[in-house]
Formats: sequence, C-alpha cells, structure tokens
Amino acid sequence: MAKARALVKRRKAVRNIRKITRTMELIATARFKKAMDRATQAAAYTRKINEIVADLAKANLSFSHPLLQKPAEEKNVTLLVLTSNRGLCGGYNGGILRAARARLRELEAEGKHVTLEVSGKRGQAFFKFEGTPISQAYSQFEDKPGFDEVNAIASRYVGDFLAGRLHRLDVAYQKFQSAARQGPAVETLLPIGDLASGAGETSSGRPIDYEFLPTAQEILDEIVPAAFKARFFKVFLDAAVGEQIARRVAMKAATENADEMIRDISMKYNRARQTQITSELAEIIGGAAALE
Repeated sequence: MAKARALVKRRKAVRNIRKITRTMELIATARFKKAMDRATQAAAYTRKINEIVADLAKANLSFSHPLLQKPAEEKNVTLLVLTSNRGLCGGYNGGILRAARARLRELEAEGKHVTLEVSGKRGQAFFKFEGTPISQAYSQFEDKPGFDEVNAIASRYVGDFLAGRLHRLDVAYQKFQSAARQGPAVETLLPIGDLASGAGETSSGRPIDYEFLPTAQEILDEIVPAAFKARFFKVFLDAAVGEQIARRVAMKAATENADEMIRDISMKYNRARQTQITSELAEIIGGAAALE
C-alpha cells in the first residue's frame, strides 16, 4: 500500500510540473511569433540599406566613409556577447558562450587588447565564474529589445570607432535564419566594409553609376552609420527570436518527457494496485478456509 501511495504522489508531482512546462511552452510560442514578426520587418529595411551602402562602396567614387575602412592597426577590439537573463532554454546560452570564448582566446592569442561586454545575466555569471573581467554589463534586454536602448550602445561604438579608440567590433549571438534553422555565430560589425561584397555591379559586371542629391559625401555620412545601427539592432532582434525558439523547444521536450513519465508511473501504480488486490483476496480466501 505504501508503494502505491508513493507512486500516486509522484504522479501528481509530475503532472504539476507538466502544467508549468506546457504553460511556458505556450508563452514562448507567443513571444516567438511576436519577436519573429519584428525581426522579419527589420530584416527588409536592413537588407535594403546594406545594399545601398554596398553599391556606394563599390561605385567609382573618390571618397569613402571611415566606418567602411579597416583601420591601419587593429589593436583595440570589443567583443559583445548576447545571452539570456533566464535559463530553461536548452543549449541556447551554452552554444553562444562556447563561440564567444573561442573568439576571445583567438583575439588574445593574436595580441589584441580585448574589451568584453556581455548582455544577459547568464553570460555575466559565466564569465564571472571564469574570472574574465567584463567592461560593460546589460540586463535590460528581454524578448522586446527597444531601438532607443540599442541605438545608444551603437552610437557609442560609432563614436569610439571614429575617434580611433575602437578598431573592431565583434558580436557573439544566436543568428536566426528560419524557424527551423538558427545557431551561434560571431560576426564582425565594425568596420562594415564586408557589406560591399557582391554588390555595386550590374548584371553585366559594370559598376553602377549614381547621381547624388545632395552631395555623395553628405549621403554617405548619413546612410553608413544608419546601416550599421540597423544591422546592430537586427542582431538583438535575432537573439530575442533565437532565445524564444530555444525555450519553446526545451519546454516542449520537457512536456513530452513528463507525459511519458506519467504513463510509466500509471502503469507501475496499476501493477502495484493489482498486486495489492490479489494479496488481499488471497488473505480473505485463506481466512475463510481457516474458519470452515
């Protein structure tokens, strides 16, 4: 009887946990859809403005923009790592932190002066445990990163790069490609000359001829920082989408495991109850036979 009661309590506990994981799965699904809509909307703008910058960079112009050019020396490097504030999202944080740690060691081996900035409490706890100093820590970004908050960080990077205090910016995050395809990535966002690859030419291979109004330099001064800020904000949106996808998958797997455990415990309970009933019947029959 004691075994059957223990199985009942255990089944009840698993059912309660299943309710929690199922609820978290539904919440993650709703947040994922909203985050993906924001990322999709931003992707069109980011892609188009990157194409324009790439065309201008490839055109036959006698001037350029500092954000498009690689500095003469690449000594001061900032590595920004985007993780989550909460757990229960599978291997989301682990994959990003492994990629970030590998890039950090690579930069240090090259003799770079690396400044580490971390967004998310999970990443902050990881580097604190490793004993790696963090220059800037952010914990205000959840599933809805605000453009104004992200833009403030991007403007600081632009100012440091133009002033020569920053020579390169790397970002480690969860890159979103589709609902079924995403993974950790480390990308260089500054300088942004890599945006020019594969653009700036017609189908015949000739450079595109532009007419500028106002001057080309004024357009570059306005559009190049905007292109960087749009791409930088897109990174935060991708990270938010990837976190919700990872949490939804993890909670779905936990719910399915709970269902399987409930079935197994129910089978064990039925067997234990059957054994108990059989034993009680045997005792009753034996007692009746003893009285005859």
